[in-house]
Amino acid sequence: MIPHAPVGDERLIRRDSRARGRLVDFYTAVPAGHGDGRGLPVCLILHGGSKTAADFPGLGLGRFLTDAVRRGAPPFVLAGATGDRLWWRPDKGDDPQRMVHEELPQWCRRRGFDTTRIALWGWSMGGYGSLLLAEAYPGFAKAVAAFSPAARKGDEVFTSVSHLRGTPVGLWCGEQDDLLADVEDLAAELPERPARMSSGPGRHHFGYWSRCIPEGFDFVAGALRD
Repeated sequence: MIPHAPVGDERLIRRDSRARGRLVDFYTAVPAGHGDGRGLPVCLILHGGSKTAADFPGLGLGRFLTDAVRRGAPPFVLAGATGDRLWWRPDKGDDPQRMVHEELPQWCRRRGFDTTRIALWGWSMGGYGSLLLAEAYPGFAKAVAAFSPAARKGDEVFTSVSHLRGTPVGLWCGEQDDLLADVEDLAAELPERPARMSSGPGRHHFGYWSRCIPEGFDFVAGALRD
């Protein structure tokens, strides 16, 4: 359920992504009461296969953010762009992973956000992409929050899992989700124990993930504070 909290400075604009070779929707949200977010750290969002950045306002992400801060979480901003259904990997001349690693921080710096402190959050395909990005660029993210990441044994996330050493990883997955066993396998193969591991009643849909957002945002906020 979307919390009854006000939206702060929330924007959805178009940006020219050279990494993707096209215009993309670029979303940002600042918690209410924190102006334009200047100086705040950033949580980059990697969406799942059925969503794009244009869906983020309707999912209530800005309200969840304000709610987290009002509950005591250190403030941060959200930022994300549309990566389409490419699993956040390069596909010929279209590279959404490079967009997140290089261009999103640039766009955020222009807004005055603190890109020396970045966390990654994604669900399903975006959870996979968040983990893959953190593995490809160790030290880029202060933490990864992955909701029901669509990773399976033998794929790139599993084969490169050792690269997550030193990066706190939080994992959430519903008990009725077909990916639960894979997420548990991933937790067991992480080079360090998950910083957060949570499961509860729920399937592979945003109804479950929305219930996880408060805990996920608390986890992200704590990592960005340090």
